[in-house]
Amino acid sequence: MVEARRMTIPLSDEDVRDLKVGDMLLLSGQIMTGRDKVHKFLVDEKPDKAEIPFKLDGGILYHCGPVIVKEGDSYKLIAAGPTTSMRVEMYEADVISRYGLKGIIGKGGMGEKTLGALRECGCVYLHTMSGAAVYLADRIKRVVQGWKIEEFGEPEAMWLLEVEDFPVIVTMDAHGGNLHKGIEKRSLERLTQILK
Repeated sequence: MVEARRMTIPLSDEDVRDLKVGDMLLLSGQIMTGRDKVHKFLVDEKPDKAEIPFKLDGGILYHCGPVIVKEGDSYKLIAAGPTTSMRVEMYEADVISRYGLKGIIGKGGMGEKTLGALRECGCVYLHTMSGAAVYLADRIKRVVQGWKIEEFGEPEAMWLLEVEDFPVIVTMDAHGGNLHKGIEKRSLERLTQILK
């Protein structure tokens, strides 16, 4: 049985370079959410880091459109499952390099452009469970702050969330390792055998 490593966010370059495909992690600290509108905004508008109310350097961006409800002056998280990551492939390399991210959480993996940015910038892609939005929400201890809520809407806004023992597996590392490509290759080989 593989034992999960506990890691605290923000991550250092050394932390990231030490990770390999297949490593299981339990993350604690703060992560940010970001889907299509956030990625497009960060790439097209190029806001200065000082304009963003949370620190992205060393941070982790979660491809997630959380279900959040407002309760008085604060927000309560209901569900927080991952979004398919390939939908932001055209933006991710630029976001990683411009804002100093050290991790991306999502599902399904990403493409060659992002893999290149992971290697060049020292960043990892972390896969988390789909279909477990309520369980993952339980690993999120509080909603710290939201940004661009009125402009983008709650699911597309950028949220800063405090997590504890948030489960992920490294499926793309800073050394060019890509678990998704290996699975794709083996699946195609198996399909070819079945069709013969």
